[in-house]
Amino acid sequence: MPTLRPPLPLRGLLLVDALTCAVMGLLLAVAAGPIAALTAIPSALLFEAGLALFPIAAFIAWVATRAPIRSAGAWTVIAGNALWVAGSVLLLVAGWIAPNGLGVAFIALQALAVAALALLERHALGGTRAPSVAGVGAAP
Repeated sequence: MPTLRPPLPLRGLLLVDALTCAVMGLLLAVAAGPIAALTAIPSALLFEAGLALFPIAAFIAWVATRAPIRSAGAWTVIAGNALWVAGSVLLLVAGWIAPNGLGVAFIALQALAVAALALLERHALGGTRAPSVAGVGAAP
């Protein structure tokens, strides 16, 4: 049975992930006020999310530039992306904020973009196994 080859190499996907993370962080940190005015998402939440993205982007870039890329690092990025998506969904359904229609779309679209990156990264990992909780079975 033929196997599907990843559409993009893992390193490239991770670099795109790091770049988009940094750009989104900059956008949210610099334009939190105007984005808040358009979306009814609290500006403090946008600003703090933007600041949080900088170290995340740096970690993803670090993982992407290792030779070879360690599967544990890639799995950490994928898990972090999954948590970001879950947090975005929770933000929309928990009622903690009351975004307008544009705000809902803003949160949903960025969550979909992050989910797509995570799925592509997972596919690019191919046959490597996810590390278990204790780290047993993790590929180097």
